[in-house]
This record gives sequence, structure tokens and C-alpha cells, in this order.
Amino acid sequence: MGSAVHEFLSTLLGVPAGWLLAAVAALVFVEDALFVGFVVPGETAAVLAGAAASLGRVPLVPAVLVVAVAAVTGDAVGYLVGRRFGDRLLTVRPLRRHSAGLERGQRLLRDRGGVAVFLARFTAFLRAVTPALAGASRMPYGRFAVWNVAGGVLWATAAVLVGWAAGTSYTRAASELGQGSAVVVAVVVAAGVVVLLVRRHRAQPNA
Repeated sequence: MGSAVHEFLSTLLGVPAGWLLAAVAALVFVEDALFVGFVVPGETAAVLAGAAASLGRVPLVPAVLVVAVAAVTGDAVGYLVGRRFGDRLLTVRPLRRHSAGLERGQRLLRDRGGVAVFLARFTAFLRAVTPALAGASRMPYGRFAVWNVAGGVLWATAAVLVGWAAGTSYTRAASELGQGSAVVVAVVVAAGVVVLLVRRHRAQPNA
């Protein structure tokens, strides 16, 4: 995280509670709505909200709710942007340098469908681009919305609680959360594979 960003986020801890939550919501929303997660520190802002709750600056439950709503609505807007502009999004200059990441996101959507929306929530770059990719691929919005809400609520709760536990060490906690997200994705994928295998086994006729 750059020093300017760190200074800005640290300054937020000193502003009134309403403005603090509004700024956190804006950062989380923009990260998802405008697919700029590799620039805007949405996850760190969510952790900061938890740190503010730990310091008594804001109530914990409203902090979780604000982050969750911003995450879910940001993804919804990202989906609509992708639906509207389609594959043209992939040719915009800021994304050309991330072709490998975009291909990874598209592959995840092809292989996992709606589950990919949930899994992408826990990886910074995929969290930013997957909603738009889902919209561009014409994924039914109902399917997208279910996984978007599930992922957004879980991610928001985890990020805010990590910040609440970390207190003023929120920047380090945000970094560790980002690294740990890969573990979360791996566990979820493994659990999905196990469930799929069990279902297939049960569906087989008895010998």
C-alpha cells in the first residue's frame, strides 16, 4: 500500500463516524462497480471500518452492514456495466496490462458459473473484474445476485471483524486477510468438489 493511501486511510479514523462510514462505503463500492480493485483499496477500507469499531469510533454492526451493502451494490453495478458494454470493456487501456488476470476470471466463470462470483469476492483483482465479466457473458442476473449477496455478506463480515480484532494494526491485518483469501478459496473449492463427488456417488445405481 502506498504511503499516500495509508495516510489517507489513517486520516479517516479521525473524521466523524458518518463521514468515515460514507468514505469506506464509497471505496468498497467503487472498487467493485468500476473494476479498479487493483488501484482502490476496498478491502483495506473494509478492515479500517472494523478498526474504527474497535476504537469506538463507529458501532460494529452498522459497519458490517455498510460494507456489505456497498460490496453487493458495487458488484451489481459492475454487472450492469459489463452487460451494457460487453467485450469492449476488455479493450480499455487500464485492463490491457491485466490480460492474464482477465483470462483467469473468464475461465473461472466458464468452469464454475455462479460459484465463480462467490469465489472471486476473496481475490482482489477478480473481485474487481468478475462482476463486469459476468455481465458481459450474459450470466442470468438472478443467478449472479444470489452468489453476489452470499459472497459480499461473508466477505464484509470477515473483513470488518478482522479489522475489529486488529485495531490500529489494520493495515497489516488487511495484508494478511488478502493472503488468507487464497486459503478461503481453496477450502471452498475443495468442499465443492467433495460435495459433487458425494452426489455423483449417491446417484449411481446400486451394483
